[in-house]
Amino acid sequence: MSNKVLIVDDAAFMRMMIKEILSKNGYSVVGEASDGAQAVEKYKELGPDLVTMDITMPEMDGISALKEIKKLDPNARVIMCSAMGQQAMVIDAIQAGAKDFIVKPFQADRVLEAIKKTMS
Repeated sequence: MSNKVLIVDDAAFMRMMIKEILSKNGYSVVGEASDGAQAVEKYKELGPDLVTMDITMPEMDGISALKEIKKLDPNARVIMCSAMGQQAMVIDAIQAGAKDFIVKPFQADRVLEAIKKTMS
């Protein structure tokens, strides 16, 4: 199984942080998107094994994008990323089909643990 990951976050800095954690640990970052609408398009185009998705973004939020991706691919693996204090949104995301969530600021070991668990 390959480990192609699509990173979705409206903050370039956050995308860079996740990309660095993943690249150092043998994952291949195949694409990045800065909003939910882009995420859906990139998912169709790239067919990643896993998506890390921010919840709060312009254009289309992460939960809406998650629902669209799940319509395209019911087996899609999506890990939501949220800042502290967004517990209600995290619950919505899990109900919409997210496999796990990680809280910002990212801790490398927690990111990797969530990804390993989701990919197994």
